[in-house]
Amino acid sequence: MAASGGPRRVIRWGLRHGVVRRAVGKRARAGELGARLMLDPEVLAEPYPFYEELRARGRFVDTGLALTSAHHDVATEVLRSKDFGVGMRMPENLPGPVRLAVRAGGRWALGPVQPPSMLAADPPDHTRYRKLVTRAFSARAVAALRRRTEEIAAGLLDDLAARPGGTADLVADYAALLPATVIAEMLGAPLDMRDQFLRWGEGGALSLDMGLTLAEFRRTERDIDALHAWMLGHFDRIRANPGEDILSALVGVHDEEGGLTEDELSSIAMLLLAAGFETTVNLIGSGSALLMQHPDQLALLRDDPSLWPNAVDEMLRIDSPVQRTGRMAHATTEVLGTTIRAGTVVVVQLGGANRDPAVFDDPTRFDVTRANAGDHIAFSSGIHYCLGAGLARMEGEVALRALFERFPDLAPAGPGRRRPTRTLRGWASLPVALARTSVPA
Repeated sequence: MAASGGPRRVIRWGLRHGVVRRAVGKRARAGELGARLMLDPEVLAEPYPFYEELRARGRFVDTGLALTSAHHDVATEVLRSKDFGVGMRMPENLPGPVRLAVRAGGRWALGPVQPPSMLAADPPDHTRYRKLVTRAFSARAVAALRRRTEEIAAGLLDDLAARPGGTADLVADYAALLPATVIAEMLGAPLDMRDQFLRWGEGGALSLDMGLTLAEFRRTERDIDALHAWMLGHFDRIRANPGEDILSALVGVHDEEGGLTEDELSSIAMLLLAAGFETTVNLIGSGSALLMQHPDQLALLRDDPSLWPNAVDEMLRIDSPVQRTGRMAHATTEVLGTTIRAGTVVVVQLGGANRDPAVFDDPTRFDVTRANAGDHIAFSSGIHYCLGAGLARMEGEVALRALFERFPDLAPAGPGRRRPTRTLRGWASLPVALARTSVPA
C-alpha cells in the first residue's frame, strides 16, 4: 500500500522533519555545533574540521535533541552495546495532540528508516530478516561474483573509451552503473531498469537525513512508493518464473505459511537493491577523486597492486560513504564512564570517528599503506554491521583498479558536485578527462 499523500504527508513531514528543522535551524543560526552538523551547507561541503571541533569538546556533546560523538572508542562501544537499538521508541507519555497527529499522519512509506526495514529493526525481527539474506553476501558468494564484476567493469570502460571528446562524468557513466548492474543481476531484476533504480535510490537515500524540506520529503515518499509498487509487480513475475537469485528465495519464504509478510518482503527487497549500490557508488567516486588528488599514492598501487584491498579500506576511512548513524538507549547504561539514560538518542559520527587521532596516526593523511586502515567503522559495527561490506569492498577494488589501469592519465575536467545528502557522502557528478588508454588485458 502506498503512503497516503496530501495533508497526511504534511503531518508526517512535520512530525519527523518540520519540528526538527525549526528547532535545529534556530540552534544552527546561533552557531551551535551539533545543529550545524545537521543542517549547515558549509558543514555538508567539508565536515571533517567540524568533527575535530566536536571531538575536542568531549566524548559526548549534547545538541539539545541528542548526544553525539566523533570518538572511535565511543562509537564502537555504542554500536556494539545490547543496551542500544535502532528502533526509536515513542515515549508512552506523549501529549494528546502529538498522539492525534501520529494517528492522523496515516501510513508511512516503507523507507530504509521505517520498520520493517532491517535498518530500523531490533532483535528478534532483525535477526530473522538478516538470517534470510546473509548467504547471498557471504565471502564465498562475493568471491564467485568477482569475475562477473570484472567483466561488467571492462564493458563499461570500453564504452567510456569509445566516447567522443575524451571526457565523461565518472559517477553517472561508471561509478553508479557498475554496482547497480551487479546488484540488479544478483536480485534477478531487469538491467533496463538500472537508471530508474538509481533515481529511486536517490530519493530513498535522502530519507536517511533528518530535517528535510517538505519538497525533499515528498520526493522520498514518492520514490519509495514507486519502487514498492514496482517490487510488488516483480514478485508476481518471479512467482511465474522463479530463478536462482535471492529475491526468488525471499518470495518463496513469503509464500510459505508463517514466513515474511508482504511489507517485510518488499522492505527487505528494496533495502537490498538500494543498499547494494548506494555505498559503493560513493566509494568508487570518492576513491577516484582521492587517487587523482594524490598521484603519489596511485604510483604506489601501480608498483604494488597487492596494496589495492588496503587502499580501499583507507578510502572508506578517510572519506566515509556513510557519515553518521543513530541509536537509542533502550535501558539506562554506562558508556566509557558516562551514564546514558534510557530514551536518549546518540548520534555516532562515523566520518569523525574514522579520523580519530587516538586510533589513526596523522588521520587526515591519505595513505594506501596505512597498517590499520581496516580499523575504520565505515560499515558500522555490532549486529548492524553492513551486510554488503564484503561486496562493496570487492566492487570498489575491481572498479578502481580497472579504471586506473585503463585510463592511467585520468584527470579532473572541471569541478565536481557533492550529493545533497548529509548521512551519505559522495559525489553526484565528477567530470573527468580520460586521456590516453592502456591496452586492456
